[in-house]
Amino acid sequence: MEPLTRMLAERACERLILDYVALNDAAQWEALAALYTADGRMSRPTAPDDFIEGRDAILAAFQSRPARTSRHICANIRVTIESDQRARATSQILLFTSADGPPLVGTYADNMKLTGSGWRFTERRGSLDFPKT
Repeated sequence: MEPLTRMLAERACERLILDYVALNDAAQWEALAALYTADGRMSRPTAPDDFIEGRDAILAAFQSRPARTSRHICANIRVTIESDQRARATSQILLFTSADGPPLVGTYADNMKLTGSGWRFTERRGSLDFPKT
């Protein structure tokens, strides 16, 4: 892969991650779910081994959440382009919510695929770096 092509793919994947947190904070669930492939899957940082499978199920899971105000701060995004069509990434998340309690610090491990609509998540696996005790 040419260096410029690699850099553009890395940037597109970084943007995918940043769009995800912005849409999450804005409660724009349809647009957020559209960032996944049809068979994509995700797990929340509070339940890293409990995957929600399929774009429709992901949309339903977000729509069923109680309303809240949240702000996700995303940092340390590292993208690895594996091929012209595949990438993986890690990022750290600091989550502030309107719910009581301290902010949560977590990590996402992502797998992404280039589709006709651009880069999309095939998997997002969240985990808490400092689990609640």
